[in-house]
Amino acid sequence: MLTIIAAITASRGAIGRKGNLIYHISDDLKHFKELTSGHTVIMGRRTFESLPKGALPNRRNIVITSDPNWKAPSTETAHSVEEAISLAANDPEIFIIGGGRVYNDTLELADQLSITLIEGPEPEDADTFFPPIDPGKWEISDMSPTHTDPRTSVPYRFITFRRKP
Repeated sequence: MLTIIAAITASRGAIGRKGNLIYHISDDLKHFKELTSGHTVIMGRRTFESLPKGALPNRRNIVITSDPNWKAPSTETAHSVEEAISLAANDPEIFIIGGGRVYNDTLELADQLSITLIEGPEPEDADTFFPPIDPGKWEISDMSPTHTDPRTSVPYRFITFRRKP
């Protein structure tokens, strides 16, 4: 199963600004860790470089880069989405964790979307966006009630989409 996991704003699907997440919501980060631990995560090089401590622990980290000489500790490299997915073929669930270009390149390949929908204000300077989720291709299979982040007061919910048959 190929699952895309992202935290996006409800208004325009913003996922980042200046190489960082729009919001740091503690429960979202815990949810991400719970879902992805023990699995393969695939990401673009810029997403990897935005991680504060490098490779994510207890996960197989595959980084997509066009630079044939790029390397980082505890990672594997691939030079295309197809190569990254092929490297992870033995994992029963593979997670695509960003960024924008990798989301765009994998949306048509994914079986499931695990979305944290942030219902708070979207910064005007957001510069990276999740591709539109086509309701003709995706259906909601699970949705949490709205939660509020105690630190930022931002409302959010967890939504799982499955590809329609």
